Amino acid sequence: MTRTSRPTGADREPADVVGEVSALRPLLAAAGLGLGIATVREPGPRPAGPAEEAAAASMPARRRLEFLAGRRAARRALRAVGLDCGEIPRSGRLPVFPPGRAASISHSAGIAVAVARAAGPDLPLGCDLELRPLPRAAARLVLREDEEGLLVDRDEPFHAGSRPTGAGWTVTELFSAKEAAWKALAGTGLGPPCLGEAGEGPQGLRRARPTGSLRDLRVGPTEDGLCVVRLRADPARAVRVRVVRVGTGVFGYVLGPSPGLGPSAALI
Repeated sequence: MTRTSRPTGADREPADVVGEVSALRPLLAAAGLGLGIATVREPGPRPAGPAEEAAAASMPARRRLEFLAGRRAARRALRAVGLDCGEIPRSGRLPVFPPGRAASISHSAGIAVAVARAAGPDLPLGCDLELRPLPRAAARLVLREDEEGLLVDRDEPFHAGSRPTGAGWTVTELFSAKEAAWKALAGTGLGPPCLGEAGEGPQGLRRARPTGSLRDLRVGPTEDGLCVVRLRADPARAVRVRVVRVGTGVFGYVLGPSPGLGPSAALI
């Protein structure tokens, strides 16, 4: 008998993955979030203004397509919550939005996603798309010893749109939860200076940060695909994150702040 391997997120047709991510719109809308999606294969990608054009011109061809796709995804996410937005320049690796507008951008396997919120611009906002499952050996780069009990021995995520049950999480799910939380904590002032630029989206585990790492965060699961991610240095600073499965990958997004515990409280 010939065994047919299941295509990974990087090998599947973009339309299939886009369809699965698009199916999450009602789930995000219930959390007050707008979703935007774009791909590097869209014809005729153009910068929305001179600042985007200058930034894109300095990039290699592949990175330029990812950058422009991310900007399109952000504008679409903002439109989904009733806000318009022109070009989105950058400061370092971070997107700079006009006053009253904010979005979080992530890229994976040629697909860009973004989430935006209509109200409460100071609320934490973060998302992370991972279509290339991470090996279990990567756990040491993401987790500390006190988190390894969260891992489960099973294949990488399956059943698009389903969520972890609390019985165990994959490395990819925990990575995505922490990455989304990192962006949210770094982008709202909830995080200390050790949380450097979160950038616009994941580049695997080779992402460069000025200081700190995902191991400076601690994740604790709750239920139904939800978890709370806290700063180890200050557990009162925390966000709630939901992780859902998209094909063989995952999509994590921040729902909002988690009730503070106070500095001396135990981590969950």
